[in-house]
Amino acid sequence: MPTRDPRIDAYIAKAQPFAQPILAHIRAVVHEACPDVVETMKWSFPHFTYRGHILCGMSAFKAHCALGFWRSRDLVGAATKNAEAMGDYGRLASVADLPSATKLKAVVRRAMRLEDAGAPRVPRKKSAPKPPPVTPRALASALAKVPRAKAAWAAFAPSHRREYIEWITEAKTAPTRERRIAQTVEWVADGKGRNWKYAR
Repeated sequence: MPTRDPRIDAYIAKAQPFAQPILAHIRAVVHEACPDVVETMKWSFPHFTYRGHILCGMSAFKAHCALGFWRSRDLVGAATKNAEAMGDYGRLASVADLPSATKLKAVVRRAMRLEDAGAPRVPRKKSAPKPPPVTPRALASALAKVPRAKAAWAAFAPSHRREYIEWITEAKTAPTRERRIAQTVEWVADGKGRNWKYAR
């Protein structure tokens, strides 16, 4: 029997308006392709499991979504991989950015067949480590004015700092950038990561 996790309902409801139909579509397609799918939250993102193993996971960010299969190299390969976004299909800004429902269901079913066959999981190749993110001068200055935020920022993992930096640098106008810097200082002072609202 398939299971639905209310935490995923909440995750979708809290996502940006553009992201909600993408996440709902992925969820529906996975359930159609895999009647025995079980939903769960892992690493603060929705995942879909089959026979105790992860088939795929989805996530929503400020301006895009992502969909990734656990056996990515076996199922999707490198052809659609986008180095600039996590997931197997690059930055998803609308349902149209996904493969057709038919193709997506076929990938889910292939993933199920691999699990049914007990195929060994190929370890993912470790990618070259990213250089530490460079803190923008304006953000560093704002953090320096709040000792608690400055200390928390220094203790953050590089990935947490990068999420904030990308959010700030993606701002298209100076007022938006300034608001994001102020919000960053407030959240960082409380020890919160950029996507703390989605954490469970």
